[in-house]
Amino acid sequence: MLELRVKNLDCENEARRIERGLSGVPGVLEVEVHPQSARVEVRFDPTLTAAVALTAHLTDLGFPPQAGRADAAAPRPWKNPKVLASAASGVLLLAGWGAGYAGAPGAMSLALYVASLLTGGWYFGREAIEDLVFERAVGIELLMSVAAIVATLMGAAGEGAMLAFLYSISEAAEGYTEEKTRSAVRALMDLTPKTALVQRRVDGAVHEVEVPVETVVVGDVFVVKPGQSFATDGEVLTGRSSVDQAPVTGESVPVEKGPGDGVFAGSLNGDGALEVRATKAFADNTIARIIQMVEEAQERKGRSERFIERFGKRYSPAVLAAGVLIALLPPLLAGAAWATWIGRATVFVVAAAPCALVISIPITLVAALGTAARKGVLIKGGVFVEELAKVRVVALDKTGTITRARPEVTDFVTLGAGTARDFGEVRALAVAAGVESRSQHPLAKAVARYASERGAAPIAVSDFRSLTGAGAVALADGVEAYVGSPALFQDQLGVDLHEAAPAIERLQGEGKTVILVGDRTAAWALLAIRDNLRPNARAAIAALHAAGIARVVMLTGDNERTAQAIAREAGIDEVYADLKPEDKAARVRELAARHGHLAMVGDGVNDAPALAEATVGVAMGAAGTDVALETADVALMADDLEKLVYALELAKRNQRVVAQNLVLSVAVIATLVVGALAGAFSLPVAVIGHELSEFVVIASGLRMLRG
Repeated sequence: MLELRVKNLDCENEARRIERGLSGVPGVLEVEVHPQSARVEVRFDPTLTAAVALTAHLTDLGFPPQAGRADAAAPRPWKNPKVLASAASGVLLLAGWGAGYAGAPGAMSLALYVASLLTGGWYFGREAIEDLVFERAVGIELLMSVAAIVATLMGAAGEGAMLAFLYSISEAAEGYTEEKTRSAVRALMDLTPKTALVQRRVDGAVHEVEVPVETVVVGDVFVVKPGQSFATDGEVLTGRSSVDQAPVTGESVPVEKGPGDGVFAGSLNGDGALEVRATKAFADNTIARIIQMVEEAQERKGRSERFIERFGKRYSPAVLAAGVLIALLPPLLAGAAWATWIGRATVFVVAAAPCALVISIPITLVAALGTAARKGVLIKGGVFVEELAKVRVVALDKTGTITRARPEVTDFVTLGAGTARDFGEVRALAVAAGVESRSQHPLAKAVARYASERGAAPIAVSDFRSLTGAGAVALADGVEAYVGSPALFQDQLGVDLHEAAPAIERLQGEGKTVILVGDRTAAWALLAIRDNLRPNARAAIAALHAAGIARVVMLTGDNERTAQAIAREAGIDEVYADLKPEDKAARVRELAARHGHLAMVGDGVNDAPALAEATVGVAMGAAGTDVALETADVALMADDLEKLVYALELAKRNQRVVAQNLVLSVAVIATLVVGALAGAFSLPVAVIGHELSEFVVIASGLRMLRG
């Protein structure tokens, strides 16, 4: 398959021209054109044609491919044929007006006006004919062309030329508008360097060689100096540095990286030099995946956009038919003047053209999707922007979403009964760390980390045995030491826990897991462990409520007591605990049926069934996780719940801007149509009103580029 970015591809009309131009080439099997990202994909039979030939054919059609990974930038105005044609049309229009003002023969003014009309209308007139002939469609371009020609035939050549000139301005500006909406994707492209400093073995010695990033393959070791960005995803081999991941994940604070840590393409290295082994080729790295998905999302239309498109396909022919009736019926039925009503019909066709209406939604959505990606929120299409704006309930998985997914020791209490008198705090902790060092349980790692932080080196142990569902036992300095649940000590070992009971009950009531360390006769100490809230979880949930979310619900497989404790601390409204993955999906179904639009937030892997059941499935911490990027409707690239708040607020702002654009477009059309039928507006007034409303709507939609 051949995939290229091309120049001069700004709209659906040009996309259809490429499809028609390539479809007839021998060996071409399928053509897909993506105007929002200026990409062309061609599947072809290499035995019948070649990529070079197809590239040449695109150039002949007027859409030359871009070199390398460059974005399809609009040409400079003085090199843009549409701009030059519009400028020439304006000059000829001014010359025609000047000739008439100076008293030159009428034929001279007429010739200049006609030349202005033909020059200004060359591009949109050609599009109108192509759409009518090849697509059997009546578009806005045909409405404008008919109005300009009729005005000229009715003796108002100056007005016809002015229409062509003014509409050609909007046609010429279209490419620059599209370029502006692509700015977010272009910013993502610019994050990665064009070259990488890769270690290569030459004549038995390792040298650092600067190569194009496209040539970096998995396993290559590249050097990243302070202040440089990472060429592709990789794993740090040597060196330590703080890394700014904000361009990829949106995280505001740099992250410390050292040997064994993963890094993302496009992240910015801090003050240390790093050697990194590439884990993904350039074409498959995180930035490349994000760019690909943003561009695919921009091609996916929301429901309102699809409705407007369907409406436009029926509306434009209706406007043309109505114009014909307005021109014919009053003279035929009421004996009105033909010239008057043909003139009014011409103005009506221009006044009723739905340019601003049709463009109001897509330009806003495309800008919103690009802006979200730049802020670390990947939304898979316009439909999900629309759905996010309607969400009233948010369901959150607990582990890894509200909490860190990293159990931590929160309390350590020594007990004073029996043999415990011989064990100080450090020694009891050292025994616990020694026993747990042989275990693979997540809580064991928490104990080991805590002991290390407190300076308690694990005691060497032997004869380690895991006690399934209860704990573990091992010999430590000749003593049979146990680490496990209160039930292990009380029910199986028969240890009296009356002294520890109040502390155990209190800590368990706080949603913590309590484990004891001791021998067969006594418990020496207890440790409370909990997967703590993320630092900003409570603030994020409060912000969700402030953003208009009626209910925040937590779904978890954890026990009821722990779930309730976490919910109270985080400010969550409703809790469902002890859930299996299929139970979570069922709960999401129930909540959606009860409350309506619902967003489910999880890790995108274990929670995939629940995410699929939600109106909008949101994966958190998706950077570098292919499964999460694929399964979710929205991917938050960082482990930051506040990014969900940002996505919801962006979606609501998008809907407000779309509503404003639609109201403005309809109001302008209604005003111009009434004025046209009443004879209050001339053709130039209708054209100016039409074009101004289009530019205002474009400027309004581009407000979404501001994050």
